[in-house]
Amino acid sequence: MGRLTGLLGLVTMLGLAYLFSSNRRAIRLKTVGLGLVLQFVFAIFVLRFDFGRALLEWAGHGVEKFLEYSFAGSQLVFGELGRKGGSLGMIFAFQVLPTVIFISAFFAVLYYYGVMQFIIRQMAKVMIRMGASGAESLDVAASIFMGQTEAPLTIRPYLPSLTRSELMTVMTAGMAHVSGGIMGAYILYGVEAKHLLSAVIMTAPGTILMAKMFVPETEEPVTSPHRKADAEKASSLATDIDPEAITKLVTDIDPEAITKDENVLGAITRGTIDGLHLALNIAAMLISFLALIALVNGIFGGIHNHIFHWFPSSLEQVFGVVFAPIAFVIGIPWRECGIVGNLLGTRMVINELVAYGMLGAQKGILDPRSFAIATFALCGFANFSSIGIQIGGISALAPNKRGELAKLGFRAMIAGTMANLMSASIVGILLR
Repeated sequence: MGRLTGLLGLVTMLGLAYLFSSNRRAIRLKTVGLGLVLQFVFAIFVLRFDFGRALLEWAGHGVEKFLEYSFAGSQLVFGELGRKGGSLGMIFAFQVLPTVIFISAFFAVLYYYGVMQFIIRQMAKVMIRMGASGAESLDVAASIFMGQTEAPLTIRPYLPSLTRSELMTVMTAGMAHVSGGIMGAYILYGVEAKHLLSAVIMTAPGTILMAKMFVPETEEPVTSPHRKADAEKASSLATDIDPEAITKLVTDIDPEAITKDENVLGAITRGTIDGLHLALNIAAMLISFLALIALVNGIFGGIHNHIFHWFPSSLEQVFGVVFAPIAFVIGIPWRECGIVGNLLGTRMVINELVAYGMLGAQKGILDPRSFAIATFALCGFANFSSIGIQIGGISALAPNKRGELAKLGFRAMIAGTMANLMSASIVGILLR
C-alpha cells in the first residue's frame, strides 16, 4: 500500500507543478522525462542493487567516521562536555556545533585545491543534458554541496543576465538542497548519513524538473548550450548541442567567487571563521525559534484547557493535521502521518534544522521506512525565512534582479518543497 501511495505522491507533485505552471505549453517533456529517469536510476542503484547499497553504506559510514574527528577538537576545548557518548550525554552546543566548524574548514581546503570545483563541473555536465543552461546547471551542481547564498557565487558573472526561468532554477536549487557544512548536525541528531547523501544528489535533477515546470524557459539564455537548428530543420523540435559551449560553461567557475586564500593555512582559517559564524547563527536561531514554539504551545494549551476544548493544544497538532495528507501521499502509513506531517509543517514554517531535531527524537518510534522517507522529504532549506535570505543574498550580487527575485520567492519555496517530496515519493515507491 505504501508503494502505491508513493506513486500517487509522484503523480500529485507532477500534476501540481503542471497546474501552477506559468506557461504549460512551454514545458519541455525532455526535461521532465530525463529528470525522472535520473532520479529513478540513482534511487534504484542505491536501494535495490547490492553493490549500490554497499557503496552507499560505505560512504555513509565514512562520513560518520569523518565527523568523529571533530570531537578531538571539541573535547580538548570543552573537556567532558565535548566528548561523544560521555556521561553527560549529547550536548548540542559542545558536540554538534563544533562539527559545523570542522566541516566548514575541511570544505575550504577542498575548494582551495580545486577538488570541489572539479566535482561540481562533472555534475554540471549531467545537469546540462536535461536542457538547462550552463549557468543554472553549475548552480544546481554547486547547491549539492554549498548553501543557498554561496552556490550562486559560482555563476556570479552571469547573474545579472539570467532569464526569469534561470532565476527560478537558481532559487529552487537553494530551497531544495542543504549545505555540506550543516549536514553534520543532522547526522548527529540521529539521521542516517547514507540517506542524506542520497537525498542531496537525487534532488538535483528534481530541482531542474520542478523549476522548469513552474517557470518554463521562453527566452534564449546567454549561457544556453543549444544552438538553433538550421533553416531546413526549423520545424523540428530537435536541437543540437554545441560541445564547445558545454566545455566553456561547465569550466568557467569564477575562482574569486570560490576562494581568495593565499595558501592552505589561509583557507583553513577562513573556513574556520565562516564555520564559527554559521554555528553561532544556528545556536541563536534554535534558541529563539524553539522558545517561540514553546510560547505558542503554551498559548494554545491555555486556550485548549481553559476556554475552547476543541482548540488545538499545540502547534505540532496543527501541523500534524494540515500536512498529514501530504505525508500519506509520499508513502507514509496513515498511523504515522500525524508525526511526519508535523515535521513537514515545521520545516516549511520554521526550518529544517528544527525539523531534523524532531525527527531524530522519533528514531525507534517511527518505522524505519517512514524515517527514511521523512529524511528525504526534509532535506532542503525550503521555508519562509529562506525567501528573504535568497532575495537579499542574490540581489546583492545582481541588484537589477531584485524585483524578479521577490516575485519568484514563494513559488521557488513551493517548487523546492515539491522537489524534496518527489524524491521522497520515489523512495516510498522503491523502499521495502
